[in-house]
Amino acid sequence: MVRQAVIRSIKPHLRSPVSAYRTISTTALRMAEGDTGGVRAGGQAQGSVAPSSLLLLSLTSYRDAFTKREQASEDYFVRQKEMEKLQILKQKIDEHKKHLEELDKHVADTMAQGKK
Repeated sequence: MVRQAVIRSIKPHLRSPVSAYRTISTTALRMAEGDTGGVRAGGQAQGSVAPSSLLLLSLTSYRDAFTKREQASEDYFVRQKEMEKLQILKQKIDEHKKHLEELDKHVADTMAQGKK
């Protein structure tokens, strides 16, 4: 009797695959930094929209405007950071030029003292 109870409790598990009892979210999501997880309509690099789909054109025009604005703000941010880096590099170049001028002056003074 115990044997029959054990067999009855195991049979449903033997008939169906084990994966049917697993939850759907067993794998971790893999996204790059900055990914939102959604795909834009028409793909990331959406070009022109077919002229026959006027409704799609009106729906994607808002997304295109948002995408362009977002890209413009990112480009502006990158440009600002590059300008800051260039300013720092220009300052360093000026400092090195001043140092080289001081060294040239020192060399000239040393050469003048050696001739006397």
